[in-house]
Amino acid sequence: MFTGLVESTGTIEARTRRGPGYRLTVRSRLGQLELGESVSVNGACLTVAACADVRFEADVSSESAEKTNLGRLPPGSAVNLERALALGARVGGHLVSGHVDAVVRVHAVEPAGEAKRAEIELPSPIRPFLAPKGSVALDGVSLTVNNVHAAAFDVMLIPHTLSATTLIDLAPGRELNLEVDLLARYVVSYLRAHPGNSGVESSDSDASLIEALKRSGMM
Repeated sequence: MFTGLVESTGTIEARTRRGPGYRLTVRSRLGQLELGESVSVNGACLTVAACADVRFEADVSSESAEKTNLGRLPPGSAVNLERALALGARVGGHLVSGHVDAVVRVHAVEPAGEAKRAEIELPSPIRPFLAPKGSVALDGVSLTVNNVHAAAFDVMLIPHTLSATTLIDLAPGRELNLEVDLLARYVVSYLRAHPGNSGVESSDSDASLIEALKRSGMM
């Protein structure tokens, strides 16, 4: 479990094919890691398979390579890094599992004073899980959703986020790993499984699901 507060950025030094997946070598400033511990790499939870002072290795399964941008980032690419949340530590962002739901593209980036506003692609299967003022993780960064449109949503990137993460180089067309909020995931799952109690007509009716969420005060 993570918080979406990036500890450091790192660099992919190598991506080596291993069967259907990959072995990533990442140069980082996280310090000495332990074998078997979890690290969020661009929002994807990976297990440390080898480590030294300034780099670690982790395996990316074929599923993770397909569902995240880690299977496409070339050596030299910068990535966001976060170690797993310690029990009892402050949760400054939101609870992030490191299980990526979709890879989405940036539609537009524009300045907003010292900050930047970014418009991000919103695939229709993800639409029910996002709500204004809710949380979303993009490349492992905890962000607040400003507005939700039919096929896109907006987030604001404050100066600290820009300086501390790889989002400083955000540009139209870039691919990002997206993870929906855990609470939204379970609420939507429950409403879809119990349509008679929620007013949702069927598990495939996102319009009625959204109306149920609005009636419950969650949107």
